[in-house]
Amino acid sequence: MILSLTPTHFADYELIDCGNFQKLERFGKVITIRPEPQAVWNTSLPLQEWEKRAHVKFVPRSSSSGDWKKLKDIADRWNIGYENGNQFQLRLALTSFKHVGVFPEQAVNWDYITESISSFEKITPKFLNLFAYTGAASLAARSAGAETYHLDSIKQVVSWARENMELSKLDNIRWVVEDALKYVKREVKRGNKYNGIILDPPAYGHGPDGEKWKLEDSIGEMMELVLQLLDEKNHFLILNAYSLGFSSLILENLVKQNFKPENLECGELYLQDNFKKKLPLGAFARFRKVSR
Repeated sequence: MILSLTPTHFADYELIDCGNFQKLERFGKVITIRPEPQAVWNTSLPLQEWEKRAHVKFVPRSSSSGDWKKLKDIADRWNIGYENGNQFQLRLALTSFKHVGVFPEQAVNWDYITESISSFEKITPKFLNLFAYTGAASLAARSAGAETYHLDSIKQVVSWARENMELSKLDNIRWVVEDALKYVKREVKRGNKYNGIILDPPAYGHGPDGEKWKLEDSIGEMMELVLQLLDEKNHFLILNAYSLGFSSLILENLVKQNFKPENLECGELYLQDNFKKKLPLGAFARFRKVSR
């Protein structure tokens, strides 16, 4: 099944406009202008209007870093919230990598995590968040009652996720600073199982000891291992890929090569701006099994 999914109830986020390789967004009360390579069309509002509305604009210095130009006086850090039956908080910040600490299109997956964990009756689900970044998926799982494991290779990002947990008045998330592939290999050897797993791997990355990750080279091995970690009776899995040229059909093939899910869904995540333009932001594959 091929789907196109977008968040529908994220009150603290708004894609106001996009185009000319940029996007105008609101995170809580802060409006930002950031680069967006997928936005190849024209903007709906004139760019002068963007700068009147925005508080900050990201100015790239290279393909991977840049600086924030403040157009209005705002703090470098602020908080937003998310509610989908459960609630959690996220601390945002202006980073040199154009990110602010959340990928709003992933709210679709937070909802799926919450629904999946709530569907597992008579067990305390065990959830693993790989390439976990600042931990919104971990917060969704923990707030739904799961025993939650959060893994990222960057210690500072894990510390940021811990701040989000404390801000959300949650506790007992297990923090793991490690290379994702190494961790998964060890868990398979140990025979450990999880009821839910999400992985959102980058196109390129490095582990804490210099391990190299390249999506197209490593994702096949990663999926073969991850699928072995799923509990046979009650499980769900979400695989994301934000990499130009990676389609949902590739993700479908990766899953089906090693697993035969009963209700596999594949498609695109997107955000829709106030002028109905749809901004694609990655492919996904997901499935769930619930035993009564």
